[in-house]
Amino acid sequence: AGMAVRVTVLPSPRCLFDDPVRICVAGLSPQQAVTVRASLVDEGGLLFQAHARYRAGRGGELDLSRSPALGGSYSGVEPMGLLWSLQSKAPYKRLAKRDVLTPFCVDLEVFEGHGDMSRLLGKCTNERWFLGEGVKRISVREGRLKATLFLPPGAGPFPGLIDLYGSGGGLVEYRASLLASRGFVTLALAYMAFEDLPTMPEILELGYFEEAVNFLRKQQQVKDTGIGVLGLSKGADLALSMATFLPGIKAAVSISGSGFNSFIPLRGDGFTIPPHPYDLSRMKTSDESGLVDFSDVLDDHRDPATWDCRIPVERSLARFLFLSGLDDRNWRSDLYSRDAVQRLQQHGREVDFCSYSGAGHLLEPPYLPLCQASIHRALGMFVCWGGQWREHAKAQEDAWGRIQAFFWQHL
Repeated sequence: AGMAVRVTVLPSPRCLFDDPVRICVAGLSPQQAVTVRASLVDEGGLLFQAHARYRAGRGGELDLSRSPALGGSYSGVEPMGLLWSLQSKAPYKRLAKRDVLTPFCVDLEVFEGHGDMSRLLGKCTNERWFLGEGVKRISVREGRLKATLFLPPGAGPFPGLIDLYGSGGGLVEYRASLLASRGFVTLALAYMAFEDLPTMPEILELGYFEEAVNFLRKQQQVKDTGIGVLGLSKGADLALSMATFLPGIKAAVSISGSGFNSFIPLRGDGFTIPPHPYDLSRMKTSDESGLVDFSDVLDDHRDPATWDCRIPVERSLARFLFLSGLDDRNWRSDLYSRDAVQRLQQHGREVDFCSYSGAGHLLEPPYLPLCQASIHRALGMFVCWGGQWREHAKAQEDAWGRIQAFFWQHL
């Protein structure tokens, strides 16, 4: 019988979602075969699970940061594998946090043997939060703005960021709340498919984004040296447009983005940038899965007929960081990012660029599991995002560090 089996999460069972932890098990018998399972129920009641088979050490101990998994959802030494490999039984589901005021609770259970998980030996819960101690969440409905402001504790001044998600729309807060927990004043900004903002606007107004910049710059906790903007997918080309056309933006990060205005015309002061021409008849729908592959719908960006949709980033005084996955199945973000990088370099501008092999379109904060396909809220279709599990997880960890270092350096 021996001592009871204890499962611990170090340094603490309560942490931020982007914190790596050490999962340890004590009180097993030497070399004992066990299966460790992680379970998380999302806000819609959907169960995500992962499991891996392990063998205890000679002292009956198990440390997932040192012991290799012998199979299951992943294999090899993967300290955070139980998180990044979480998957729902129902296919094409994306794990995302809607209410950042509550944590995701991950139940960690240790079972006897490598078989049917019928005998539970021990368990504990890891509370993973999206809002650090003392971070304030403030709903913003000022002028036309529909946004949420996150303020780190203290007087600051802190660097200020505007955070934009993609064409699925809505007001997405979890990346902004994590960045605020790391010391940035962050404004999560909705621009489509939210409250009275149309699901598919006929045109986007640069003036709306300028309102957001002005709102953030007048917050007393924000450093007055200029602000940063980051965006994913459609949000990435908006971030580039803001850095190009609006004053006061010093640094911009494009995640899985493009140096062209995409899908919706953008109207500025006395000019309109048309969308990159596309033809939806070129989308491919899989007979088996019903998944839609959009990667061929855009016209060839090397054709000068498309160049009026280019964002003239080379005119901007901001610093740029481009991040993309080489396995992006939504669109060719690596190719389109390279085009913008090249234009900047031809104008003698320094630019940071990182492309990740095996990473898909949805490069999220670390330990959020890969979503290879899910429903696109604006299009109402199941869309392929791409990505390989382990490579995507590594890319998310690396990208998260780069994004923060980039903003600390340039803001």
